[in-house]
Amino acid sequence: MKKVMVFGTFAILHPGHLYFFNQAKKHGDYLIAVIGRDSTVEKIKGAKPKMDENARRQMVEALKIINKAVLGDKKDWYKLIVKYKPDIICLGYDQTEPENFREELGKRGVAAKVIRLKDYQPKKYKSSKILK
Repeated sequence: MKKVMVFGTFAILHPGHLYFFNQAKKHGDYLIAVIGRDSTVEKIKGAKPKMDENARRQMVEALKIINKAVLGDKKDWYKLIVKYKPDIICLGYDQTEPENFREELGKRGVAAKVIRLKDYQPKKYKSSKILK
């Protein structure tokens, strides 16, 4: 079984997210979605999401394409990557790869391939634009 892991806020599910999940699932059999914690989202985006982390996780988990939806760790971004040891990590077109990300994965014994996925109509389907 080939495990794929994705990350996101998923403030409101839209066709761009569905495209993202479908593209990620093409790289494996088991799709794990890591949902950003409210505190992490606030640090990165400068504001708390409109829906709390549990509601966002439940929303993503309800999608048939998702095999597992989990909340991210509040302190260590790598903790869940180490726990689930995905074969593939798929990043969205707009996600910034942390500095030394691949090196840190190697140090922690994770040999996941990191793939950047293509966008899907970002001028139309981007949570920040839809929520305005």
